[in-house]
Amino acid sequence: MIERGKAGHPDRATSPRPLAGNAVFFPLATTYAIFVLPASVLAMLGLAPAFPALASGTGHAHEMLFGFALAVVSGNQLGPIAAKRLALLVGLWMAARLAFLVAPQSIAAAAANIAFAVLLAVQLGPRLFGSAKKWRNQALPLVLTAICASAVVLELALSLDFLAAQRVTLAVAVLLFAALMVFMGGRIIGPTAAGHFHRQGGKLDARVQPRVEGGLLVALAIAIVASAFGTAPAAVALAAAATCVAGVLAFIRLLRWRLWDLRGRPDLLCLAAGYGWLAAGLLLYGLALAAGRHATAALHLVTVGALGTLTLNVMLMTWSLKARVDPSRSPVPIWATLLIGAAALARAFAGLGIGEPRALLLCAALCWSMAFALLLVRLMRLSNHLAGR
Repeated sequence: MIERGKAGHPDRATSPRPLAGNAVFFPLATTYAIFVLPASVLAMLGLAPAFPALASGTGHAHEMLFGFALAVVSGNQLGPIAAKRLALLVGLWMAARLAFLVAPQSIAAAAANIAFAVLLAVQLGPRLFGSAKKWRNQALPLVLTAICASAVVLELALSLDFLAAQRVTLAVAVLLFAALMVFMGGRIIGPTAAGHFHRQGGKLDARVQPRVEGGLLVALAIAIVASAFGTAPAAVALAAAATCVAGVLAFIRLLRWRLWDLRGRPDLLCLAAGYGWLAAGLLLYGLALAAGRHATAALHLVTVGALGTLTLNVMLMTWSLKARVDPSRSPVPIWATLLIGAAALARAFAGLGIGEPRALLLCAALCWSMAFALLLVRLMRLSNHLAGR
């Protein structure tokens, strides 16, 4: 006989417990990060013919954004979720990765990637839209939904071999991820810094900075819409100006946190480094668009420097707090952040023609993989710590 609680429902112990999305997606994303970037660089240099899907800029960007980064987003935003639904999402993500690597323009690859993006949007959208009251908070579900939509559009463009649509969609997707980092980075760094200032006996008034955040979101929204119009001169000029404004506002927000006054929080400074890469990348990308050159090199400050640093440190901080381990006690964030910074600089220099490009690209790939290998080892140790509690 099934035991019933006070309300007459079956005992909750008999029902499957929801699982945290980050428990599965963070290790998967970390493992994939270690593999995919060096595999792509080696393929593009003609040194790894086994991965032709990663040998193009489009294939490289596809897997870095919609393979690695979207897996991190999934783990960060899903929260507790039914085990069967999580298994379906994970299965679709893994099927999408395998299908794309084997046959990037196949129906199987398009179907798996589209199914994952649509199911993720359906899982996240209603909950986040329902809980967001202020317009700035509505930006989170809007951006997440738009990222999933851009994944669908890119799959269709790949299936139709529509090169112009592929380029436009990837440019828009990078700015969408930048908007997500602007929002989430500010909501993590500002309040955490304020709490630590309070414990030091000080005070930080500039926390979320709603006016600056609002300006950032508006500027990035303009840049995203303008970028959707492709290479039209007026659209490029507008995207350049809006992106430069966003970069300046991000720098202002970062400076107002006064993180140089913090003591004993190297992990928070590592998150701030990611936000600094974001500000620099947006500003330089806007200037590159205005100048008509080096846009790809500037974008890698966003995708390698900012996205790599912020995703790594957010994953590590999330699991550390879950394991009730002080994130500031580990040297991993410092070394991993330095390695990603080296990877970002090496990739930017390669794009600018400073130094020998092949050596710089290989150096960037090695530094990136080493950073995420450090993260994976730390996640495994934190997992063992959780299992032993």
